[in-house]
Amino acid sequence: MGSKKRINNISAVQLGYMVIEHELITLLRQKFSKVIEIVEEDFATVRVGRAKPSLIENLGVMAYGSRMRLVELATISAPDPNMLIVSPFDKSIMRDIEKAIAESEMQLSPAVSGDIIRIVIPSLTQERRIDFVKLLKQKTESGKVMLRQARQDVKEKIDALKERKEVSEDDIFMLLDQLDKITGEMNEKVDEMSRTKEEEIMSV
Repeated sequence: MGSKKRINNISAVQLGYMVIEHELITLLRQKFSKVIEIVEEDFATVRVGRAKPSLIENLGVMAYGSRMRLVELATISAPDPNMLIVSPFDKSIMRDIEKAIAESEMQLSPAVSGDIIRIVIPSLTQERRIDFVKLLKQKTESGKVMLRQARQDVKEKIDALKERKEVSEDDIFMLLDQLDKITGEMNEKVDEMSRTKEEEIMSV
């Protein structure tokens, strides 16, 4: 009977550990997923040599008393490689959209034409391409900083488990190993996204 009780206690500890492990790793993946989403949106704002709706769809616009994404306020199309057309759902915020585009870091020159806004996307010179690659690298590093912050948040939770007697050093080691493995994978993902974007920028 004593042996059975001991086995049951061990099973309960193991089950408890698996729940803890699952919660922490799930939390880590959720945090990293959010970071990757932010990085994707940030990379999309870096100009390439052709018109793409994604270039401005996540641009912040002050409208109706709050900051909203442009894609929530208008349809965006690219009728040709050098032109974007923005069609606001509500024409009363036309000037708000125009202002947001003009003041963005992308250095675009929107022009209101009736019920739409036209944006000519000029071809990039080699010098401007290099400037945008530098901007991309800054955004890449910002993404990695967010990954490190997310990793640190979860690592602190793992460190806190050391105070629990039912969690062994081996268990902690396994969690930290998973933490580092997944962090490495996400860093590589950001690097790959950056390389792909750089190729787009430098393509003539």
